[in-house]
Amino acid sequence: MADQASTIILCSCEATMPIDPATVAKACGRQVQPAEQLCRRELDRFKAILAASPDVIVGCTQEQPLFEETAEDLGLADRARFVNVRETAGWSVEAERAAPKMAALFAAAAEPMPALTLLALESKGVTLIYGRDEVALQVAARLADRLDITVLLHAPGEVAPPRVTGFPVLKGTIRTARGHLGAFELSVDQLAQPSPSSRASLRFGEPRDGATSHCDILLDLTGDPSLFPGDDLRAGYLRADPRVPAQVEALITRAADLVGTFDKPRYIDFTDSLCAHSRSKKTGCTRCLDLCPAGAIQPDGNHVAIDPAICAGCGQCAAACPTGAASYALPTADALMRRLRTLLTTYRSAGGLAPQVLIHDGEHGEALIDAAARFGDGLPATVLPLRVNEITQVGPEVMAAAFAWGAVAVRLLGRAKPKHDPAGLLRTLDLTRALLDGYGYGADGVTLVETDDPDELVRQLRILPRSHPAAAPATFLPIGGKREVLQTAVKELARVAPAPVERLALPAGAPFGTVVVNTEGCTLCLACVSACPADALGDDPDTPTLRFTESLCVQCGLCAATCPEGVIEIAPQIDLAAWSSGARVVKQEEPFCCIRCAKPFGTRAQIAKVTEKLSGMGHWMFSGANQNRLTLLQMCESCRAEATINEGLDPYAATPRPRARTTEDYLRERDSGQDEFQDR
Repeated sequence: MADQASTIILCSCEATMPIDPATVAKACGRQVQPAEQLCRRELDRFKAILAASPDVIVGCTQEQPLFEETAEDLGLADRARFVNVRETAGWSVEAERAAPKMAALFAAAAEPMPALTLLALESKGVTLIYGRDEVALQVAARLADRLDITVLLHAPGEVAPPRVTGFPVLKGTIRTARGHLGAFELSVDQLAQPSPSSRASLRFGEPRDGATSHCDILLDLTGDPSLFPGDDLRAGYLRADPRVPAQVEALITRAADLVGTFDKPRYIDFTDSLCAHSRSKKTGCTRCLDLCPAGAIQPDGNHVAIDPAICAGCGQCAAACPTGAASYALPTADALMRRLRTLLTTYRSAGGLAPQVLIHDGEHGEALIDAAARFGDGLPATVLPLRVNEITQVGPEVMAAAFAWGAVAVRLLGRAKPKHDPAGLLRTLDLTRALLDGYGYGADGVTLVETDDPDELVRQLRILPRSHPAAAPATFLPIGGKREVLQTAVKELARVAPAPVERLALPAGAPFGTVVVNTEGCTLCLACVSACPADALGDDPDTPTLRFTESLCVQCGLCAATCPEGVIEIAPQIDLAAWSSGARVVKQEEPFCCIRCAKPFGTRAQIAKVTEKLSGMGHWMFSGANQNRLTLLQMCESCRAEATINEGLDPYAATPRPRARTTEDYLRERDSGQDEFQDR
């Protein structure tokens, strides 16, 4: 229950929406102050409530700047929070039934959100304009008074030289480019200086390769493919088609403002010790590398490295990461899920039925919801909006938890033309649908609505899924790291499922599963144990044993890639019984004992494998008269050395190898056949 001293202000916005203060107060456990025109004639009342209450949540975002200014004048700026209940609930044809939704929105707004971490990018205005013709020179001339300009012409044609050299003009081709706003590094080939005597067109001197250039801003006017993946996602890199004047004008406007220090959110928190990318130069998990649209992720030894200055914030790496090494920070996964839990549980406690969760971003989603409320029917009363930074950041733990907490549908609102490649989101949807279908909820409970039309959005939201909700929704708290939260969400989803099952097959790439080991071919070398980054595979210090803990397996595939016998495969699934039973023995053998001193060493499978290979190779040490030497393999290291010395094994007793041919041999053969060569 929230602090009774905190207060909710529920304004009807000049009686344009119905309000039910009693329902909201009961569900939220807070005092509710109704209002009709809080931002105008009742502004003094807002001041009084703010002065009397340590925590105030105002149901209005349109007049938020006014309220914040008022609170700041009173020295109480840290007391007020704001939530939009008008466009999301009150302005709707179903507003009379929206009181449970309003209560849920207020309660969710009360959940604390962690502070955002910012990264400073500094640009001094050093700019490289990469172009082909006069367009690059014209852009340079217009920006020269704002930026420190250098022009690099790629394969220029007939380009008239500038009358006055106001900035350097060079010729060259960018071979590689890396970096970001304030820190670009370019490798340039065919770099050449212009001849000062160029008359009708620019002439250039001798070119050289391998030049390096550094700049703060990179403007690309070549019309060629982008120098970076996701060109519109790279801070400081602006690209325009030189044949489209509108694009060129927009580039000039944006470039002129790229001087100074800019705060960029640090979207991803990364813990490299949890990363399952590789071990011993064997590649395992590559989910984040495959999905990053901005090229911000690169391999870095046993783990990957994420450049926060390049990261565009799509969050697909965090959504796909099976270990929790990459986690989203805007907001954090646990903070987002606490807000979602509060949204659903409060809605139910206020009498709401059949809740649908609408996950949307701020830039596109809020504008569409606002338009639907102002010019259309508004959101249905059962639709609970949940704002995130990017819908692609949403992982399976969020959607699984939503259904466990009682949602009948989860809708993700995307653009008709996605801002980011939604490949990761589509994989998350496939995994979630497999979970929902397998546990009897129905696969159509989660959908991606891609539209820029508010009326189409409302129409889609009115199409009720054929899914089966949980009969008795869960109430678990999202505690722990991402991996722990995901496991808890899946367990609770299964526990309250309409048709629970113990084992459920999952699509490839799922973060859960088992290993299938051909025990006949396994020699218990335990290379897989050393390679496993999640400790899912383990051994026994006393007995040759391979153990497997299914709840820890992240399906990275490093065990299969490392196994020298090639007897391991991974199989994505959820086996709740295996999760509860802990480690199981995959294979166990008695240790092989030395035939002389009985000291245990190795395993029977290892000794048999090596003996089989050496006896079939025809090696002189273990064949023919020396075949009895195979017994050396059955001795420990001490007895083996003693037996070798006592037996008088001569390491030079092998058949002599052919003498190496030298230059003299070739010369001798040539001279002996000289007459033959002359006859030819």
